[in-house]
Amino acid sequence: MSIAKKLVGQTAAYGLSSIIGRVLNYLLVPVYTKAFLPEAYGVVTYLYSFVALFNVLYTYGMETAFFRFANKPGTDQRELYNKVLSLIGSSSLIFTAILLLASGPIANFIGFPERQEYIVWLAIVLAIDAIATIPFAWLRLQNKAVKFASIKLINIVLTVGANMFFLVFCRQVYNGDYLPELRPWVTSIYNPDFGVGYIFLINLVANALQLPLLWKELSIFRFRLDVDQLKPMLRYAYPLLFMGLAGMVNEVIDRILLEYHLPDNFYPNMSNMAAVGIYGACYKLSIFMSLAIQAFRYAAEPFFFSQANDKNSPQAFAQIMKWFVISCAFIFLFVSAFRDEIASVFIDESYHSGLVVVPILLLANLFLGVYYNLSVWFKLTDRTQFGTWISVGGAVVTIMLNLLLIPVLGYVGSAWATLCCYFAMAAVSYFLGQRYYPIPYPVRSIIGYIVLAVVLLLGVFYVPVQQVWLNYLIGLVVCALFLVIVAARERLLFFNK
Repeated sequence: MSIAKKLVGQTAAYGLSSIIGRVLNYLLVPVYTKAFLPEAYGVVTYLYSFVALFNVLYTYGMETAFFRFANKPGTDQRELYNKVLSLIGSSSLIFTAILLLASGPIANFIGFPERQEYIVWLAIVLAIDAIATIPFAWLRLQNKAVKFASIKLINIVLTVGANMFFLVFCRQVYNGDYLPELRPWVTSIYNPDFGVGYIFLINLVANALQLPLLWKELSIFRFRLDVDQLKPMLRYAYPLLFMGLAGMVNEVIDRILLEYHLPDNFYPNMSNMAAVGIYGACYKLSIFMSLAIQAFRYAAEPFFFSQANDKNSPQAFAQIMKWFVISCAFIFLFVSAFRDEIASVFIDESYHSGLVVVPILLLANLFLGVYYNLSVWFKLTDRTQFGTWISVGGAVVTIMLNLLLIPVLGYVGSAWATLCCYFAMAAVSYFLGQRYYPIPYPVRSIIGYIVLAVVLLLGVFYVPVQQVWLNYLIGLVVCALFLVIVAARERLLFFNK
């Protein structure tokens, strides 16, 4: 179908920045895991979990609301842009001012009283990111994918480059690994005691440099703060706020609960914060699934809204879902089958004890992607309150299962809690969606491909093989077998069946 193919093209365009950017950013994982012990990296994982939660609070669903209202007939998109950016900009500055004033007590509360500057830097990052969200949304609305991707990539390149400079080049010169003649100069700009502070400060500087790159979008902005006129958008957005907040709880609360709820000495010779660091590093191996989902989401949200009135859209949405699941099932199978080999490249060996969570988290993210696909029904019917309740229910499942499983299974329990949460959310959303906005999803095919990938993976894990090369061969064979079965089943008619 033509509109489905159009989505593929948009996904590729917007996904370029997401995929290349996150791959480049992923190159920092071996840098961090080699530069810092698991306990120090746990601090990064822990604090960025809070940042993820606050990111949702700072934008409170207005990005999606902006797309929804900008596509309504007769809307002055420029004026709407001015009003939304005025609101987000004002609220972001207020929120950040509060965090700056309270940075000392916050640092004490979360257990880092000597690192108040981390809170200050991250509070400023939150404001910058929230303000930049609307100009980026404007670029997406105007189909300026190249500029969108370029700015995102520049940000990532700056971040990766600065981290490589300080945490690899400067650290190794300082330690005397090479270029001893440069050590006096490096000593003047690099302090090993600054530790993970480099990660947070580099994030702040790189994100701030996005604003000059968005100058054209910011220069057309005129302050138009009119809360009364924005009330319909706020009514549409507030359920999305709770939905996003609950969704972020599902995504990051396990890191926070691991620190507080993991029994002492659960892992021999490892602190709770070190366990958080190992879990966070191994979670990064699910990036390949996250890439597919993020690329899809960038294009899908404006695409679904623009196709809402097309009579053929339900059939197109159904086909999109099927091929999305096929793609994600293959990613799940391939990454899980070669997790040890991938980990040996990207994660220091001191973190490998957590690799058992990788297949569980990959499958969990697959169901999260399914849920994002299914969420089209309540967004197009303006029943966003259902999304809120589904996400809140998922958050309850996540918290309860983490509390139950962490004392018994450690971070493996957190991984299973994540899988159960996303599966439950997808299932509930499907059954509600069929009632309010029926879409003829090929459910049997979708379930069949997921089960096929799981069964093939179990074959890889449980076939007793001693030779390394034979393990590689079996992994390649099962991945190829999956593709052959898909090709035979679909008869190679991509989006045309």
